[in-house]
Amino acid sequence: MPTLTEREELFEPERYELSEGLPYQFELDRREFLGAAGAGLLITVSGSVACGQQSVGAQGVAPPSRLHIAKDGLITVMTGKVEVGQGSRTQLTQAAAEELHVPVDSLRLIMADTSRVPDDGATAGSRTTPATVPAVRKAAAAAREVLIRAAAERWGVPVEGLRVRAGAVSHPDGRQKLTYGDLADSGQLAAAMLAESAPDGVSLVHVERWEVLGQSLPRVDGRDIVTGAHRYPSDIVRPGMLYGKVLRAPSYGATLSKVDLAPAEKMKHVSAVRDGDFVGCAAPNSRQAQQALEALGRTAEWWTPDHSSSRELFSYLKQHAVRQGEGRQGPRSRTTGSVQKGFAEAKQTLTATYQVPYIQHAPMEPRAAVAEWEDGKLTVWTGTQRPNGVQQQLVEAFRLSSDKVRVIVPDSGGGFGGKHTGEVAIEAARLAKAAGRPVSLRWTREEEFAWAYFRPAGLFEVRAGLDDRGAVTAWEFTNYNAGTAGLESPYNLPNTATNYFPTESPLREGSYRGIAATANTYVREAFMDELAAAAKLDPLEFRLLNLDDARLKAVLRAVAERFGWPRRGRKPGVGVGIAGGFEKGSYVAACAEVEVDRDAGSVRVLRIVEAFECGAIQNPLNLKAQVEGSIIQGLGAALMEEIRFEKGRLLNGSFAHYPVPRFKDVPPLDTVLLDRKDLPSVGGGETPIIAIAPAIANAVYSATGVRVRSLPITPDALKQA
Repeated sequence: MPTLTEREELFEPERYELSEGLPYQFELDRREFLGAAGAGLLITVSGSVACGQQSVGAQGVAPPSRLHIAKDGLITVMTGKVEVGQGSRTQLTQAAAEELHVPVDSLRLIMADTSRVPDDGATAGSRTTPATVPAVRKAAAAAREVLIRAAAERWGVPVEGLRVRAGAVSHPDGRQKLTYGDLADSGQLAAAMLAESAPDGVSLVHVERWEVLGQSLPRVDGRDIVTGAHRYPSDIVRPGMLYGKVLRAPSYGATLSKVDLAPAEKMKHVSAVRDGDFVGCAAPNSRQAQQALEALGRTAEWWTPDHSSSRELFSYLKQHAVRQGEGRQGPRSRTTGSVQKGFAEAKQTLTATYQVPYIQHAPMEPRAAVAEWEDGKLTVWTGTQRPNGVQQQLVEAFRLSSDKVRVIVPDSGGGFGGKHTGEVAIEAARLAKAAGRPVSLRWTREEEFAWAYFRPAGLFEVRAGLDDRGAVTAWEFTNYNAGTAGLESPYNLPNTATNYFPTESPLREGSYRGIAATANTYVREAFMDELAAAAKLDPLEFRLLNLDDARLKAVLRAVAERFGWPRRGRKPGVGVGIAGGFEKGSYVAACAEVEVDRDAGSVRVLRIVEAFECGAIQNPLNLKAQVEGSIIQGLGAALMEEIRFEKGRLLNGSFAHYPVPRFKDVPPLDTVLLDRKDLPSVGGGETPIIAIAPAIANAVYSATGVRVRSLPITPDALKQA
C-alpha cells in the first residue's frame, strides 16, 4: 500500500503569514462594473488564488474582479465563497472594511456568481479564514495604497504624511480631504491605473491594531434573515416559471426498465421528459406537478438489485474493504517506529472495536434549484458549497462551454458538507430545457434524506500497549471506510501503525462537517479513556502524560479549569467525560456531564463546556455561534442520529423517524475561546464538532462503568452494552 502522506488539510503557517507579500498580482482596470454606480477603481485577480482558483487573465480571458470602488463611494467586494449560515458574508465584509478603513455598512459583498466573481474554491475544509480572508484583505490593501498614492500625486505631497479614515484620505495640513469616490473617479487616477499594476507587497493592518476584525459584529444580513426578506434558493421565482418533480427509483441501485410519458403529457400545461433513467415533469404549480409525477409512477417498471441492510453494515464494510490500489481511492498506511517492539515492551495491551453509522446532514433547506435557458445559455440559481464545481458539472452534462453556464448561489439554508454536488441543478436544467421555460425544482425532505449523500459509516479496530507509567508504547489503528481526515493521532506515540481501507459502500457517501475527523477522533478519544482506566490514571492526567503538543495541552487545561474537572462527589448515575483533538489547524477540548438511567437506557446531557483555539479570532460572536452549532450537531451524532436501511430502502427518512437535537435536548453550553493573536487565523466551522461524541461517551462510562463502542448511544445500545 502507498504510504499515507501528511493529511491534506494540515495547516502550514508559512503559507499564510499575513506579513508576506501578495501571493498573486492584482491588476488595475478602469471600466464599467456590473451594476455599480459608474466607473471607478477595479481590482482584479490576475493569478491563481491560494485555495485553488485556475489561472486566469491569459489569452484574452477577462480576469475576475475582487473589489470595485464606484465614483459614488460604494465599495463592492467579490468572492466565490458561499454563505450557508456559517457567517462568511460578515467575516469577509469585516476583512475588507479593516484594510480600507471604512465602516462595514459602506460595503456590499457579491458572493458565488460564477460570471462575476473569482473562483475561491469550495466553501469547505474551513478554508475561508486562512485562504480567502487574506486574499480579500490584500486586495483591499492594494486599493487603499493606490488611492493614497493618487491623493499624494494630486496634492504633490509625500504619501507618508497622508492618513486614511472612514473612506477618505486627509491632507497633512488637516484641512483637505478626498473621499475614495473622489479619487476613484479622477482622471489622474485613471491614467495611473492604465500604466501600473498593484505593488508586489502591501502592508496589512497588524492584528494588534485591528478595529473591525477582532470585533463581535452581528450578521450584516441579520435583519433580512429575521424578517423573511431574504430569498433562499427555494424562494427564487422567474417569469413564466414552472415547478418540477422527478421520478425516483423505489430502491438504491434500481434501474428503469419502462415508463410511459403519455399520461402526464395529456395533462394541461404539463411537460414530461425521459433521459435514460431520468424521468421528470414540470407544471404551472407544484400540486399539478405532483399529480403528473404520480401518473408517471403508475406506468414505471424497475429492475431492483439485491442490497445490504444496516443490520449487517459493519461486517459488510470489512468484507468489502478495498485492500489494493493506488491514489485517493486506494488503501493507505503509515508506520512510525516499530509496533512489534512497542508491544513487546508493553506491560499491558488493550484491544477494542468501534462502530459509527451513516448519518445525514439534515439541513433546514433541502436541495433546490431554478434553471433557465436563454439563447443557448444556461443560468441556474441553486444552493451549493461548490459554485464552480456545479458549473463544471452542468458544462459536462449539457456539453456546453463554460461561458454559456452561469451558477448563482443565494445565501442558503445550511450545508454542513452536504451540498457539494449539483444533481438538483442538472435535474432542473433538464426539465427547463424540455419545457422551454424556467423550472423550479425543490427536493422534498424525504428526497433529501434518501438521495443526498451520507457521512460515511466506519468500522474501527484499535490496539495499544502501555508501560508501567501509563505511557503508550504501541498504537495500531485501522479504519474501514470512514475516511482519513483526523486519522493520525496528535499524541506522542513512538510506535504506530495506522491503516485506512476504503469500502465498496452500500450507500452514497461524501463530505460532512469535519468529514472523517468526527469518527476518527471519537474512536481515538474513547479508546484513550479506556487506556487511562487501564493505567489507573485520571483521563486528563493520562492525556497530558502522552502529549507534547502545547496547543492541545492548552485547550485541555482551559476546558478542565472552566468545567471544574473532575467534579468529585457526584450523585450515582452522573458522570463526566473529557476529549480533545486537532483538525484544520485548530484545537478543541470538551467536557460533558451526563445523567444516565441504566434501566430506561436514557442519557441526559447536563452540561457541556468546550475550549477552542483557532489562532487570532476575527469575530468572537460569530466564532461562538460556530462552536455552539457544532456542539449541537455533535449531540445528534452522539445520541440519536443513525441511518437505517433494508433491501435498498431507507427506513427512517423523515424528521419523525430520524431525530435531531431539539431545544429540549440542548444543555447549558459554556464556550471558552482562546484568542492567539500571535498565530495566523484559521477556520472554526468544523473542528469544534469532533470532541463532542467522545466526551459524551466517556461521561457515560464514568456514570455507569459500561463502555458503549457504537454510536449513537441509544437506549437499546446502552442496555445491550
